Amino acid sequence: MKSLLIRWGVIAASIWITDLMLSGMTIKGGVPGILLVALVFGLINAIIKPIVKLLTCPLVILTLGLFVLVINTLMLMLTASFLPHYLEFSGALGGFFTAFIAALIIAIISTALDFVIPDKD
Repeated sequence: MKSLLIRWGVIAASIWITDLMLSGMTIKGGVPGILLVALVFGLINAIIKPIVKLLTCPLVILTLGLFVLVINTLMLMLTASFLPHYLEFSGALGGFFTAFIAALIIAIISTALDFVIPDKD
């Protein structure tokens, strides 16, 4: 349980930092909004992302793993579609480019925080 809360906190911190960095990404609702977006994003990554990665395995292999960034972008956009009053993307291609940059930043920050914050479980 502690590991799950730590992971949720890491995702929330990553999303919050990304929100501060990108003008095209808007999270409304303050801290509760960030925590809600992190919760839904974590659930989508835990449930839907493995299925999508399995179905797109040939593309992931063909692109040497770079297609995973597109998958992360789609998961973030799916989160935004579930929470339209809390998470919005604006910009080119209906916000896809902004979501792509946001997914890249979230992945980098989450990885860095995972190294800094040890998981004792």
